[in-house]
Amino acid sequence: MVESKEQLDSWRAAVEQMKEQIGQVIVGQQEVVEQMLWCILAGGHALLEGIPGLGKTMLVKTIADTVDLSFSRIQFTPDLMPADITGTNVIQFGTQGETSYKFQHGPLFGHVVLADEINRATPKTQSALLEAMQEKTVTVGSETYKLPTPFFVLATQNPLEQEGTYPLPEAQLDRFLLKIHVTYPTKNELKEIVIRTTSGQRLQAEKVADGSLLQDIQSGLKEILVSDEVLDFAVQLLMNTHPEESTAPDEVKRYIRYGSGPRGVQAMISVSKVRAFLAGRYHVSKQDVCVVAVPALRHRLFLNFEGQAMGISPDLIVQAIISSMENGR
Repeated sequence: MVESKEQLDSWRAAVEQMKEQIGQVIVGQQEVVEQMLWCILAGGHALLEGIPGLGKTMLVKTIADTVDLSFSRIQFTPDLMPADITGTNVIQFGTQGETSYKFQHGPLFGHVVLADEINRATPKTQSALLEAMQEKTVTVGSETYKLPTPFFVLATQNPLEQEGTYPLPEAQLDRFLLKIHVTYPTKNELKEIVIRTTSGQRLQAEKVADGSLLQDIQSGLKEILVSDEVLDFAVQLLMNTHPEESTAPDEVKRYIRYGSGPRGVQAMISVSKVRAFLAGRYHVSKQDVCVVAVPALRHRLFLNFEGQAMGISPDLIVQAIISSMENGR
């Protein structure tokens, strides 16, 4: 490791402070918060899915509050146009009547961008995010503009069964490092939510990190070691998502139309490094890969007709792949 142990410990302490501040506002959802931090520390984008009212928007805003970065929110609606989020050239008139064009930045030009209810916008507008998420640039006309660094898209969506939603294009889904499921709160958590939200106290997380710290952590975590054995395990796990692979379990061959692309294994390794670091280790284990595989792959597996008709969950498919590999099948 290039960094000293003291440096790594200070980074870990900063992340713990972020968790603590998030916990001051958000009740429960520890796994969701953990996975969101995995995404941010790995430098990727996150997609949160859950029914309305589970606090997805509040969670993203609270995480943004813990870092000293610019924050912008885009409320996606069916009539939202690409220029509404990227920005556009506007005409300016000079004192002598001359005209010129000036680029007016859209809400994408923020460090942390909340794409709220992203699947309520049409595919044309959803696709406008592609360049921003992958290249971290925006092209308007013949000009290309760089987005701020660091840059994160933290998107929320309601399940596709809800009315008025559009499935995200496969290419855009692939740009999300993780897809995170926001679950319903327990009875005790629900009680605490009511107490916090119906009292006069206004809760807000304090800023405990800045952009340069996040960039330092992101750069440092690339030094976390991954052995050939663990890398081979992750690659084989990805290969087993494809029904034509001889070692794929029966569930994949029966229900999957096509499996994950290369970004799937890149996501697993990147996030596994973060998980290992937060656990106090400086090398990635197979267990790290197994734990992050579900959120890293669930949105990269596409069911065939039989799988869709039977309501098969991609999570179960990933777990079946892991079980088959652990059992040596």
